Amino acid sequence: MPYLFTSESVSEGHPDKVADQISDALIDNFLAWDPDSKVACETLVTTGLVVLAGEVKSQVYLDAQKIARDVIRKIGYTKSEYMFEADSCGVISAIHEQSADINQGVDRVNKQDQGAGDQGMMFGYATNETDNYMPLALDLAHKILTELAILRRENSSIKYLRPDAKSQVTIEYSDDHKPVRIDAIVVSTQHDDFDSEENMQKKIQQDIVSILIPRIKAQLKPELQTLFTDAIKYHINPTGKFVIGGPHGDTGLTGRKIIVDTYGGKGAHGGGAFSGKDPSKVDRSAAYATRHIAKNLVAAGVCSEILVQVSYAIGVKDPMGIFVDTYGTANVDFTDGEIAQKISSLFDMTPYGIETRLKLRNPIYSETAAYGHMGRINEVVTKTFNGSNGESKTVDVELFTWEKLDFTDQVKKAFNLA
Repeated sequence: MPYLFTSESVSEGHPDKVADQISDALIDNFLAWDPDSKVACETLVTTGLVVLAGEVKSQVYLDAQKIARDVIRKIGYTKSEYMFEADSCGVISAIHEQSADINQGVDRVNKQDQGAGDQGMMFGYATNETDNYMPLALDLAHKILTELAILRRENSSIKYLRPDAKSQVTIEYSDDHKPVRIDAIVVSTQHDDFDSEENMQKKIQQDIVSILIPRIKAQLKPELQTLFTDAIKYHINPTGKFVIGGPHGDTGLTGRKIIVDTYGGKGAHGGGAFSGKDPSKVDRSAAYATRHIAKNLVAAGVCSEILVQVSYAIGVKDPMGIFVDTYGTANVDFTDGEIAQKISSLFDMTPYGIETRLKLRNPIYSETAAYGHMGRINEVVTKTFNGSNGESKTVDVELFTWEKLDFTDQVKKAFNLA
């Protein structure tokens, strides 16, 4: 029997995502000046206030207040009527030195012996239903909000948009798990005040359906464009007025959108947040590594869909084990347990091995903090960082290395697919 599946996304102006972006901007600045920095920083944002807290072991001092304000300004909170504005909000920092008890379990004389920064389990997932090997509902939900942000910055077709927004996409699947049609789309976007609520509702509904959605469809391959039918149920700002938003409307905290950050409810999640953590924290680095594994296995043709789990003990470099579920889609004569054993021999899953393979000691994290950490474009960009002493540093960094399909040949050979 056909079934429905739903995923949501939130914009860069959502209060929780504002917090994530500030935390990851701090990570990038620490790593840019001291690649060996150990950082775990949390951010809270509310009306007119940013609070930074966490633990750091680093050789560099940062102007955390300026970094936070720069992030807020880039997102678009630049007007006093938002009640949260880059130049006027208060910024309180309670960041302190990392516990030596924790650090002794991570650092080693030989970096190859580096232990995991915490215990826990992490999951990676991939499916061949989209070109970027991501679940379709989440991929569309992200696209809706990235395009909405582009429209906001263009300030031409739609002039009333404010930074906070959420989206949700419900897709009908057939019995054989193929997307048949889009059942419903939800978009809630913060906006300027209108002269009347009736005009507001009519205008926003019209603009989302006639301007935003066609721009999304144009990005998709023809077979996915056919999922957009006249029968889609649209819920546009369903509560009505949405003028008060962002950190003034809701308090935001780092790490509260972990399902948006990963697979939209498909697969699984180990529970650990990503943003604000340096790569010695396997909550982050091992989640990227398992995504890298899952994507390369699906791309190589081992299966159509896969979930990969890895687990660690704090201070121990080797994982407790690797688990695989191909959901019955395996195209090779191996059990899921045998596939997991092959993964163990193909991929170094020690914390140091993950950090070096995926180049995670580089300042690459600000870009991950909105619109998902997975399914993004692997590219090299140039970034400039300004130090607290007036010095500046420009570096070329490779983003989203865990999205590279650089192990497909080894995978094919290991599974006799070459």
